[in-house]
Amino acid sequence: MSPLADLPALPRRLAAAEPGWNETTDVVVVGSGIAGLTAALHLRERGLHVTVVTKVNIDDGSTRWAQGGIAAVLDPLDTPRAHAYDTEIAGVGLCDPEAVRVLVEEGPARIRELIRRGAEFDRHPDGSLMLTREGGHRADRIVHAGGDATGAEVQRALHAAVRRDPWIRLVEHALVLDLLRAADGRACGITLHVLGEGSEDGVGAILARAVVLATGGMGQIYASTTNPSVSTGDGVALALRAGAAVTDVEFVQFHPTSFVTSGLNSVQRPLISEALRGEGAHLVDENGTRFMVGQHEQAELAPRDVVAKGIYRVLRATGADHVFLDARHLGKEFLEGRFPTIMGSTRAAGVDPATELIPVAPAAHYASGGVRTDLRGRTSIPGLYACGEVACTGVHGANRLASNSLLEGLVFAKRIADDIGADLPAQAEPARTDPAPAWVADPAVRTELQRVMTRGAGVLRSADSLDTAAKELARLAESRATPNTAAWEATNLLTVAAALVASARTRRETRGCHWREDYPTAADEWRGHLLDSIDRDGGLTQTFQEMA
Repeated sequence: MSPLADLPALPRRLAAAEPGWNETTDVVVVGSGIAGLTAALHLRERGLHVTVVTKVNIDDGSTRWAQGGIAAVLDPLDTPRAHAYDTEIAGVGLCDPEAVRVLVEEGPARIRELIRRGAEFDRHPDGSLMLTREGGHRADRIVHAGGDATGAEVQRALHAAVRRDPWIRLVEHALVLDLLRAADGRACGITLHVLGEGSEDGVGAILARAVVLATGGMGQIYASTTNPSVSTGDGVALALRAGAAVTDVEFVQFHPTSFVTSGLNSVQRPLISEALRGEGAHLVDENGTRFMVGQHEQAELAPRDVVAKGIYRVLRATGADHVFLDARHLGKEFLEGRFPTIMGSTRAAGVDPATELIPVAPAAHYASGGVRTDLRGRTSIPGLYACGEVACTGVHGANRLASNSLLEGLVFAKRIADDIGADLPAQAEPARTDPAPAWVADPAVRTELQRVMTRGAGVLRSADSLDTAAKELARLAESRATPNTAAWEATNLLTVAAALVASARTRRETRGCHWREDYPTAADEWRGHLLDSIDRDGGLTQTFQEMA
């Protein structure tokens, strides 16, 4: 059976009212996390006017949820080569070595730049930066803030810097809809819907000389995720509808240790940072046995796909829905000082890590794939750039190394700004009319879609489970609705879910985050990248690009 069989035809545009208002800027940045705000600040340094569009409020994306920290070579005894080695080992043969080199060599400068912008990282009494270790790293190279509140501090600093600049226009409560393209095919803006908070109510258009996607991830395609509710794959879906190539979407990292409790939101689970294991916490089964010892030389600090699979094997063998993280031996004083966020969230749910085991299980966490870009953040559509989790730069390969994500946003945001500053049209071109088919899915399908993807394309996959998922997605796509925010989000989820299932069916091997029960080993013939796109009729197309 073809990997594309039974999948739904997808819209080339979202059904929406014609834009009732418009404005013009030099560059529109879609997303307000570390990637989007860093790009905006660098673009302003080049004298460009920037409009930042964000889905809810400026601080509601994934960045502020990041606990562990940012990986970078800041210890004189560490080296970029060592950081690159750890990154490529985690990526299981699919990392782009040149992209990794860019990340590890330019990363330290971007961290220092972030500090100059006001980010306050944890330091020793002598003023030197505290560095810790996370899974897959063989050196202490993770900077952190507030113990386990790194993302919140980074977001605070960038938010403050953006607010100080009057030439950065911020549009909140705005859902991006589709890409606008000029007669020559170049990106020339976006359509968007601004909720009724002010005069710009409803669908509008922002015309720009370049567009930067920094919309984050797509964790909401699963029933349990560490991602916030806004992470509905909007940027990847927009790019697919526009005809851009996306790649490696089958590689979704499941964080091994999300907090499992019935007292909290069942879709977004609190993250129990890998840094807790980096400081010495152990994974144990219901009998108190450390099951990761002997499975990998780094035990609990193995790369995330290895640990997630180790936990999943225990869950399958026991029928339980969680294992445990044991941090009791670290002591109350240390835990409260180093991990105040984790201590607060777990205690609020009735679990005290100082005296009790923490129930944990894998949850969808990070998309290693996304919109295909080059080393300057350029997509396959001229004038359209992508940065952060929405992008696939080639850094992560088949599995992201812990704490490389925030670093990737910092490094490639700067590169995008450099490229835009060097090669920007004199003015925004008028948008052409797009006659492509437009429709939206019924928002009621969202919960069922999450169940379908969790069962069929979650941690463990097989031909049978993926075939079933494809058929179920096609059935869900038959339910249409009138345009509204929930319907647009449901359509984006359906679009990225279909692309993921297509690639997961094609890749007949187990590699990194992609675990096929029917193909349990990695295969040399699959050492390459699957590129997905949507044709003019809404059908998914796919090509395979071998690694050099």
